[in-house]
Amino acid sequence: MADLGSITLLLSLALAVYAALGSLVGQWKRAPDLVISARYAAYLTPLMLAISTSVLVAAFVTHNFELRYVAGHSNLAMDPWLTWVAFYAGNEGSMLFLSLIFAAVSGLAIWRAPDEVRPALPYTTFVLMSITVFFVAVMMTMANPFFELPVAPADGQGINPLLTHVGMFFHPPMLMAGLIGLGIPFAFGMGHLMAGQTGDEWVDTARVWALIVWATLTIGLLLGAWWAYTILGWGGYWAWDPVENAGLLPWLPLTAFVHSIMVQRRRGMFRMWNMALIILAWGFAMYGMFMNRGGPVPSVHSFGQSTMGWVFLVFLGVNLLGAFALFFWRYSSLKSAAALESHLSREAAFLLNNLLFLMIALVTLWGVVYPLVTDVFRGVTITVGRPYFDVVAGPLFLALVVLMGVGPLLPWRRASGQSLLRLMRIPIMVGLGTALVSVALGAASFIPALAFGVCGMAAAGIAREWAKGAQVRHNKGENYALAFTRLVSSNRPRYGGYIAHIGIIMVAFAATGSSFYSVQDDFSLLPGERAVLGDYEMEYLGSTTVVKSDRIEQRADVLLYKNGDLIKQLQPGYAFYPSFSMAATRAGIRQTPVEDLYILASEFSEDGRALFRLHINPLIIWLWLAGPVMVFGTVVALWPERQKAAVAISTLRVAPATA
Repeated sequence: MADLGSITLLLSLALAVYAALGSLVGQWKRAPDLVISARYAAYLTPLMLAISTSVLVAAFVTHNFELRYVAGHSNLAMDPWLTWVAFYAGNEGSMLFLSLIFAAVSGLAIWRAPDEVRPALPYTTFVLMSITVFFVAVMMTMANPFFELPVAPADGQGINPLLTHVGMFFHPPMLMAGLIGLGIPFAFGMGHLMAGQTGDEWVDTARVWALIVWATLTIGLLLGAWWAYTILGWGGYWAWDPVENAGLLPWLPLTAFVHSIMVQRRRGMFRMWNMALIILAWGFAMYGMFMNRGGPVPSVHSFGQSTMGWVFLVFLGVNLLGAFALFFWRYSSLKSAAALESHLSREAAFLLNNLLFLMIALVTLWGVVYPLVTDVFRGVTITVGRPYFDVVAGPLFLALVVLMGVGPLLPWRRASGQSLLRLMRIPIMVGLGTALVSVALGAASFIPALAFGVCGMAAAGIAREWAKGAQVRHNKGENYALAFTRLVSSNRPRYGGYIAHIGIIMVAFAATGSSFYSVQDDFSLLPGERAVLGDYEMEYLGSTTVVKSDRIEQRADVLLYKNGDLIKQLQPGYAFYPSFSMAATRAGIRQTPVEDLYILASEFSEDGRALFRLHINPLIIWLWLAGPVMVFGTVVALWPERQKAAVAISTLRVAPATA
């Protein structure tokens, strides 16, 4: 079976090389047959990679320790469900997964490319398949998952304990797909430049793929936060870890891109901005993969120690140099069709939005690379922690939330200051009311009250737009439910974006509550003793020890009370893996819309005593609910407009008869 995996890998590389070179040469030589054959090669590439992936998964499921990669990332004691996803737990398998996902999505993008991008499609195919060639070639030369050991061990080493979580099914594939998926809109942009197209032919296609990638990357980041919250054992969900930041960095210019591409679509503006943004987003995605695979900064998210980081760094440099060289070569064709008419306009709001996202990206990048700079030039490694990012990036994120409330109220082209104040009257009043309510409920300082007020103002601004549009339709005879539904259907990109904005507001709301009002305390308890934190009381009943072949599981049995009433029984604990000298925590969590009670248990003594850490984390659940809201908003924004299509078809049918 290993031979089959290696052969199909080799075939996928050959097909990808042919697809890349055939597309480019066929376009240069004006040989349409060569271009078409190259396109078919692009379609066959993911098929070969799918066979390779199936072989590797089967090797994990059957415990085929003849393969070095399987022996290094699984063992006989592994839970059966983990064997199906452990294949992307290390460098070799994750590279295969990335190659498969990108090749498959590239084939779909080429197959479904609309007519307006067809003239540039051979160049786009060249870029897409060149990226595929890189990943497959690196995998085959430096991280081949089908390398066989001279002697198969009786058992494997096992998987990293931090990966023994149900999130393994969701977080890694979503995040990896989001990062590599950025290559799709990037390739369409590069194809547009290589073909010398002077219009906005690529905009609609790039927007669709950018939104899909944005939703995927967003969910990947939120799932990572949830994973960290439940297994890392520190009671938080975002630590500004270097690899966490590496996942956030491409999200920032991509989010700016999906906003400003709407301006290019409607007004023919920001052509240079958008091309630069998608290049930066792709560059940051490659930087994230570099950090995961041998980057110089240690992180709990890295794929272990690896020597391939420099390869990704070189590839990143080649991509950026080539893309920006092409950008400046076609500079004259990227001039906007219209100019900014007023600083009080929706276009100006989008421009400010871009600047804020880029500023956050720059300060985040500086926080990541500063330890490297000090190490190289001063010989001292300085760690940049959460306080820096909270102080510098926090106000910028808050400004973005303000902009979400103001931007939808601004008209295109220009607005007067007086009209803006009139439009903002209700959102400002709601924001002030929200701030006052937060103070009444315990907001003890200005910053959290301001943050809650900004969230309220932004939500009110979006709600005002919905209410205004629905009222207009209601005045024409539609009931409110029908008016609201048809309002959304009439402009799905706009109102889908508003729904996604609500998800972002929910994230800001949860982050404010959990950052400023979380409380914790430590307790050392014997069985039968109780601990009190806030309105909660916890009774420790005793502990249970389970010894397995690869780990020792220790669990505490606790009863949770609130205001004297029994509300839940929990089993916090941890699993210690001797072969890794590492423990994976299992927090006990009681979750409500208002707050989480988060319980950690550690250091169990022979006399039955256990050490507990209790956290009260307000509003955390709104962070997890934000993900589905943002995905739903993306789906609405991308949903095809059937009514317009039907009208167009009927027009085509009627035209000959009329003539």
